[in-house]
Parts: sequence; C-alpha cells; structure tokens
Amino acid sequence: MLEEYIYQGSKKLRCGYTTGSCATAAAKAATEMLITGDRVLSVCIMTPKGIEIRPDIEDISEGDGYVCCAVRKDSGDDPDITNGMLVYATAKKCEDGVIIDGGKGVGRVTRNGLDQPVGNAAINSVPRKMITMAVKDVMEMYDYHGGIEIIISVPDGEKIAAKTFNPRLGIEGGISIIGTSGIVEPMSNQALIDTIRVEERMIRQEGKKNLLVTIGNYSKTFLHDEMPHIIAKGVMCSNFIGEAIDTAIEYGFERVLIVGHIGKMVKLGAGIMNTHSAQADGRMDVIVTCGVIAGVDVNILQKIPECVTVDDAISILKENGVYEKVQAVLKERINFYLENKVKGEIDIGAIYFSNKYGVIGRTKKADEIEKKLMEEWNG
Repeated sequence: MLEEYIYQGSKKLRCGYTTGSCATAAAKAATEMLITGDRVLSVCIMTPKGIEIRPDIEDISEGDGYVCCAVRKDSGDDPDITNGMLVYATAKKCEDGVIIDGGKGVGRVTRNGLDQPVGNAAINSVPRKMITMAVKDVMEMYDYHGGIEIIISVPDGEKIAAKTFNPRLGIEGGISIIGTSGIVEPMSNQALIDTIRVEERMIRQEGKKNLLVTIGNYSKTFLHDEMPHIIAKGVMCSNFIGEAIDTAIEYGFERVLIVGHIGKMVKLGAGIMNTHSAQADGRMDVIVTCGVIAGVDVNILQKIPECVTVDDAISILKENGVYEKVQAVLKERINFYLENKVKGEIDIGAIYFSNKYGVIGRTKKADEIEKKLMEEWNG
C-alpha cells in the first residue's frame, strides 16, 4: 500500500497509483522473470511525479516463451471504479526493441483526437514511456540484447469501461491505461471545495482584491508557457467553477479572472458551472447551438457531434470558414452566464485557450481584469 498523503482542507487523504503505474510494474516484473527465470514478488518503479512505488506482484503464470503477472490497482482514498482491479502484463522475447500492445480488456482507439492514433491500444503516451523505460532497465541490468514484447490486459476491463465515458469517446473493448504523474491524488469533492475556500481566504487576507482562478494543470502550464506576464497566485478550482465564484463574492473580491482550457470552458456556454464529465458533458451540444445561432449550414454542424475533442470541432469550423462566427456567439454566451452568476456583485472575465490554437477567446471584461490583476500583483 502506498503511504503517500495529501491534505485537502483539514482532511488527510491517501494517494494511490494509476493504471499506467500498475502496467509498468507488472511489465517490469514479467520481463525480469522472463530473462532470469527467477520468481519476482515485488518491484520498485519511479513514477513521473518522483514518488517510488513498490507494489506486490500477483497471479504469476509461465508458459512456452512467456511470463504473465499482475499488479492490483490501488486508488488510495480516491473514489475510483478501477480500484482493486488487476492489471496484467505478459512479456515475450522478440527480435529487437520494446513493443507494447493491449490485450483483453484494454480498449482500442476508434476515433481521431485522442492520445493514441486510431487502431492503437488505449495505452497513453506517458504509460508507454514508463513501460519502455522499466523494461529497458531490466534488459540492461541482465545484459539482454534482444527485444521484449509487452501485452497489457485487464480481464474485467470491458465491464468496467461500460461505466465510463470510453465508449462515447471512441475507445472500444475496454479501459484506458492512463496517468501523467503515475500517482492518483484523491478527488474528494467536499475536500476540494474546502481547499478552494481556504486558498481564496488566504489570498483575500493578504489584501488582494483581484483573484485568478485556473481550471486545472493545463491552465497552469499554459499560463507559465504562453502568458508568463500573469504572475498572480492562482486558485485551482478543478471542475468547481461555480463554487470558486461564489466564494470570491463571499470573501469580498472585486474582480475574478478565470483561465481555462476550452474543453472545460465551452460548457460555460450552457451555464454549466460544474464541468466534471460525470455531472455534464454538453461540449458538442454547446458548439452546435452556437453554430445554429450564428447561421452555420446544417451540413457542417452535423459533423460536430462526432468529434471527440473541442479542438476537432474547431478544426471543422475553421476548415469551413465559420469558426469566427461561432466563436463570437460562444463568447457572448459564456459572458452572459458568468455575468448572470455574479449578478453585478463583482467584475468577472474569462480567457479560454486550446493547446492546438492558443488563446481563442476573451470575454468582455477579461482584458480590464487582467490589467488590474497584473497591477496589483506586480505592485
């Protein structure tokens, strides 16, 4: 069990590890047993977050030219439906390199716009890198000069995937092997809201009147890389945009600037203030509605619901020369719902961006609030 904790508000919550970390540990153990012939009951891997995990190896089986074993998913205190499931790796020798593919219970990508190309197993880029590095480490340790093929499987994956958004996203036949940090940090809703309140209160007690709210890690990275002039200490609200705004009003902030990825922010165009996919999706519905209002041809709009990501939808709109019209309507709708939320008690603005297209929208008061934010925090 991983003994790594985070504090959210006053709560101490145990972290877990991702399906990507499980697959990596199982692959490392299977490779070592295949090369050495010795039984491996535990392995150590380093996650991208810099935290070591040492999971037990379960359900070891061997056959003609292969070794298969499993690692049990540990989600810590996160309410994750994958908690406790077994992630298997089968290792076989091949001519050269490290080959990774998915087996039973690991989904296949059927639509463009996801982390992997169409036809690939839904094993995302970071887990693929983790598995490759772990397997190569074992190969170097034992001076093995051939190749290793790794097949990742999750026997219960198809059943579990039916309870997720994978089928809707175009991932069929099982779950995704994911995780950018290798570590699962608990997502207790109340704990997150409590954290938002604590952070906003601390900033207000410093005498600040202007608040920067970011939606997640994408926002932090984008600000750092593309908008470094915004140096204000931000509050990450995750999916809880509405709660972050309500708290800002309660604590007496005068202005709030929200910066977020279009994949989340587009939902504001329908007044959705909790952007978690389990609460509401509606991304393509909002874009289609904006397109109808903008007078876009129905033959173009009929392509939008098939898109996996908002970037895909934007590409279609751009290719057909109607993006600017749709974007103008979306900006007005986002502005309307934000203004309706605050009811004149504070000034509010939003900047939304795409990893592919950069900043793609600024609501009516965004520039003014950004300027005030910079003046206050630079002062």
